[in-house]
Amino acid sequence: MTELQRLIAAVLQSFAASTAAVLALFLGVCVLFNFRKLKPRRGARVIRNLDERLGVAPAYLSPDSPRGPIDQLRTPELLEAERRKSA
Repeated sequence: MTELQRLIAAVLQSFAASTAAVLALFLGVCVLFNFRKLKPRRGARVIRNLDERLGVAPAYLSPDSPRGPIDQLRTPELLEAERRKSA
């Protein structure tokens, strides 16, 4: 191997090692900080909404309840497409 080839191999090896170290550090920090989100909600330091801060449990909508002035699951376009499929 020539001196130039050894130099190129050393540069590539150091670049790969530094990339792996930075990636491992980044993923490690992300995982460590996200473990806190897995704690039970009571007593957790993460407040997800104002109701939780005030001590009121959030009320979730059922999957089939309308979501505002227009129910996006029952639009005329979707109902027409559903009728075409069934016909």
